[in-house]
Formats: sequence, C-alpha cells, structure tokens
Amino acid sequence: MSPGAVLRRAAAAAGRGLRGPLGRRQRSGPGSPDGGSSTRSDRAPRIYTRTGDAGFSSTFTGERRPKGDRIFEALGATDELSSAIGLAGEFSSEKGHAFVEQLHKVQCMLQDVGSNIATPLSSAREAHLKRTSFSEKPVLELEQWIDSYSEQLPPLRAFILPSGGKSSAALHFSRAVCRRAERCVVPLVQAGEADPNVAKYLNRLSDYLFVLARYAAMKEGKEEKIYVKPEA
Repeated sequence: MSPGAVLRRAAAAAGRGLRGPLGRRQRSGPGSPDGGSSTRSDRAPRIYTRTGDAGFSSTFTGERRPKGDRIFEALGATDELSSAIGLAGEFSSEKGHAFVEQLHKVQCMLQDVGSNIATPLSSAREAHLKRTSFSEKPVLELEQWIDSYSEQLPPLRAFILPSGGKSSAALHFSRAVCRRAERCVVPLVQAGEADPNVAKYLNRLSDYLFVLARYAAMKEGKEEKIYVKPEA
C-alpha cells in the first residue's frame, strides 16, 4: 500500500474519514441507489490521486514531505505490521484460537498509531491533537494480556526459533515486523514529533506477539524449535 493510502486510512481513523464519496454526505436524487439523482460528487472516489507522483505526500496536518521522510517510513512499517498480524489472525482463526479477537483489536489500535504518526506535533493544531492523541491505556491492556498468557506457558530455557506451526510462525513474523516499526517510530518520538505512548505500545506489542506465538504452539501441540549451536 502506498504511503498516501496509508495516510488516508490513518486520517480516517483520526475522525477525518469520508462520510460519503469525496467527504460529502450522500444525497438523494434520480439514479442514485435510493432513487435519487447521481452527480459526479456522489460517485466513489478513485483509488489513485496522482498527488504523489512527484515523490511527495501530505501529513494529516497538511505538510508536504518527501515520501522518504521518516514519517512515511514509520507509517509504511505500521501498515505492514497490521498486514502481518492479519495473516497471523487468519491462520489462528483456522485453528479456532480465542485470541483472534485480540489480534483484530490490535489492528484497530494500529490505525490509531498511524493517525498519531501522521500528525507531526511540530505542525499540529489543537484540533489535530484532539483527534489523534494516543493514551497509555492500550499499553496497559497489552501488559495484562502478556501476563495472562505468560502464566500458562512453560519456562523459557532456550532461544526459540520462529516455528511451532503456521499460527505460531506467523505471529513470530509479526513480532519481527513490529520491532522494525518500533525502530522507525522511536526517532520520531525522540524528535518530539510523535507521542511516547506510541513507541511504548509497539514495544509491548512485540512482547505480546512473542508470548502469543509460544501460546499458539502450545495449544496446537506443535514443537517449538530451539537454537542449537552448530559444531565447529
């Protein structure tokens, strides 16, 4: 997904999403689905906008920045993380894991993470901050989930390799992507452009995904492969 598409999703999560095509409310008229007329403004917006063809994209605050800007790097990594979690959720759903709903909630929360990232504090107005603030509550929720699953797992006595069945391996992959997303976000936080709670959330999320991967392997009766030092 392009940085512009990620940004549009982030803006939607921030409360700036489309209420109707092109941001206008649907109107009735002859030819519309409810019997009304259809005008150009009532048609669905195009997926492509051509506004990023020159290598620039816009933040939620309206700034035009190069697509290589660290804000868009962080947005892209966060979107990739959500996609990886979506894949892990599909594998886990096939196995009937109850934690799939938690994964869906995490994906929704990552939309809010993206909204915060897309709103650099250096150019944000009060209205922007109100829509895209990120509290510590989701961080504390992840910690509760981590503690709950950790209590059910056998002690960790060796380095675990990504393994343990499709659900577990996909969760391990998501954990690795999460670490990269965190590395992209930390410089923004250190520069005062993003909320510190966003970096905290991604840090806890990687721990949650690691614990959940082990839990999925245990519930499915799959063997976790461990690191064995090769013989010299």
